[in-house]
Amino acid sequence: MLTNAVDCTIERRLLVNYRIDPAAVMRQLPSHFRPQLVSGWAVGGVCFIRLGGLRPAHFPSVVGMKTENVAHRFAVEWDDDQGTQVGVFIPRRDTNSRITALAGDRLFPGLHHLARFTVQEHGADIRIGVASRDGTLGLSVAAHETTSLGGELFDSLEDAVAFFRRGSLGYSASEVTDRFMGVRLESQRWDARPVTVEHMASTMFDNTSVFPKGSCTFDFGIVMRNLTARWQNQGTLHTHSERSAVTPIYR
Repeated sequence: MLTNAVDCTIERRLLVNYRIDPAAVMRQLPSHFRPQLVSGWAVGGVCFIRLGGLRPAHFPSVVGMKTENVAHRFAVEWDDDQGTQVGVFIPRRDTNSRITALAGDRLFPGLHHLARFTVQEHGADIRIGVASRDGTLGLSVAAHETTSLGGELFDSLEDAVAFFRRGSLGYSASEVTDRFMGVRLESQRWDARPVTVEHMASTMFDNTSVFPKGSCTFDFGIVMRNLTARWQNQGTLHTHSERSAVTPIYR
């Protein structure tokens, strides 16, 4: 990377989450990781995030750029010399920014695919469509802010937010099959509101050859807005096993 950290404002971060059969998720993870379970379920989801003022750390915000991005993610845990760690594995990232897509790991960790985004936001209502330029990924979501979390994974909004905050370290797929790029999201605030998801479609999570019918169910959504944040480089993780190459559907 050109810099060890980038600063930005998270203008909107919509997290749409699924409860999934752990065996189905395990088949999609590199060997280093295993699903982090909540009430016996694996947790996967999609993060629709708009970043404003994105620039190298400590640079003034006026030199930053605005980007729309989406990331598919699984909550994972793994063991190292310090014990059991938690975070997320991100098999695919898409962006509307040619700079981000072309710069690759030199600007922001992980391989980014270029995509077209259609965004409509009116007050509490959010509608987003994503179509990757390589033709392999499509997404659409319609949601609006509400007061009740819903779902079966967490008893409260506070529990859900605490779960995501603990899992702020993410490892992303790169151009090299067994190399994963680490980045940690740092923010003083993790304010969030529940959303009611009226519609959600994902070529990844709706794919019954990967997630057989009944193994992957939408659970809940939350949205975060206007958070000052830093993305801190956490280096590269290497794995060496056949299960490192299980993600052709995402690549």
